[in-house]
Amino acid sequence: MIHIVLYQPQIPQNAGNIIRTCVGFNAILHMIKPYGFILSNSKFKRTALDYLKKVKLIEHIDYDDFIKSLPKKSLLYYITRYGRNLPTKIKKPLVKQEIYLIFGSETKGLPKKILQNNINKSIRIPISKNIRCLNLSNCVAIILFQVVIKIRYKDLSIFEPHNVKYLK
Repeated sequence: MIHIVLYQPQIPQNAGNIIRTCVGFNAILHMIKPYGFILSNSKFKRTALDYLKKVKLIEHIDYDDFIKSLPKKSLLYYITRYGRNLPTKIKKPLVKQEIYLIFGSETKGLPKKILQNNINKSIRIPISKNIRCLNLSNCVAIILFQVVIKIRYKDLSIFEPHNVKYLK
C-alpha cells in the first residue's frame, strides 16, 4: 500500500487536492498535526469536494505518534528540496510492504532534525534554477506517480470503464 504523509500542512486547497489525488491512486493519507486549517471547516470541505468521504485519512498528533504507528519493514522516503537522491531511487515495495512518502509543510518543509536523521532516504524532485520550489500538491502527484509506475498501476483502471459512452 502507498501512504502519503503530510507533515503539518498549512494550505487547505493543497490538502483538498492531495485528498483527490490519494483517492485517484488508492493511497492512504496521513496528516501530522498541527494543521493550518480545521478539517471541519466548510472552506476545507469545499476544496476536498466529496473525496473527503472516500479517502482513508489517518491523523497523528505529532511525528513521534506517526513513527510509532508504522509497520515493521516499511519503506520511508522524505521528499524535500534538500534531498540527496532522485525519485528514481525509490524502491518498488515488496509484497505486503508499505511505502510512506513524507512531505513537509508548504511554508517550512520538514524539520532539519527529521531530515538529518533520514538524509539517506531523502528525495529531491529536480527542477530548474528559475523557481524556489513546486507546489506541494504537485509534488505529491509527481512522486506518487513515480511509485505507481514502479508497481505497474496495480489496482488502477488502465482503460476507461465500459459503461462510459464518450466514444461510442
